[in-house]
Amino acid sequence: MTKQKIHFIGGGQMAEAMIRACLANGTMSADQVSVTDINEGRLQLLNSKYGVDTGSTQEQGLAAADLIVIAVRPQDDLAQLGQTVQQSASADAAIVSIVAGVTIAQLGGYFGAERAIIRVIPNTLTDTGYGYSGVTLNAHAMREQVESFLLGFGKVQYLEESYIDIFTGFGVAGPNYIYYFIESFTDAGVLAGLPREQAWQVALENMMGAVKMLQQTGLHPRQLLDINNSPGGVGMHGLYELNNSDFAAGLQRSVLAAVKRTTELGVKK
Repeated sequence: MTKQKIHFIGGGQMAEAMIRACLANGTMSADQVSVTDINEGRLQLLNSKYGVDTGSTQEQGLAAADLIVIAVRPQDDLAQLGQTVQQSASADAAIVSIVAGVTIAQLGGYFGAERAIIRVIPNTLTDTGYGYSGVTLNAHAMREQVESFLLGFGKVQYLEESYIDIFTGFGVAGPNYIYYFIESFTDAGVLAGLPREQAWQVALENMMGAVKMLQQTGLHPRQLLDINNSPGGVGMHGLYELNNSDFAAGLQRSVLAAVKRTTELGVKK
């Protein structure tokens, strides 16, 4: 368990997911966490549900913090927020930013270029223990400052910053594509005549089993496709139609569109 005091600026859905997972996994306790937000309703919810401190002022939370999690929107006034942090926080407190599209250099301009700054793109599978958060550090930050906290809500990949926007559109948005595929695959089973509950169970089991097969065998997906499909068989006829549907190119265009949007959010700052 980390011993650090962690102050969240912003108590939205992603901040809540991080807090919830860390508390559930025992990597931090509620008395280590403070949260400020302009939405009083969010503060009341976080306090009543998780017992974290939502009554302290911004200045009080910053003064006590070892880690300061910036969990606001890219379009919010980061310059003003940076002034408040520089006035109230210890020089040793590290910034952990989950603001999409805002670079290490930009964060340094707001919060102080000499401060430890960790840019994090958190995964959305926080409650499962699966999923990678993408992390890049500035020259003043060390993994030891933040790793215990980050591992509380999933796994970590340390990346060069040039890969962060790609990671966001591909890795963090990735569950969206999986959810959509499972929904569509289930609908296909219903269309073919299966009751929805059975189709749903088959879709989930196939997804989990296919991932396990890839992990256990170490084989490439194409190798497993070759093993599973006999010449002229049922599976090959299904794959032929899927290939005609532009499925692969459509998925690739979706990822590129998500990466492009991430980059646009940063440019707007």
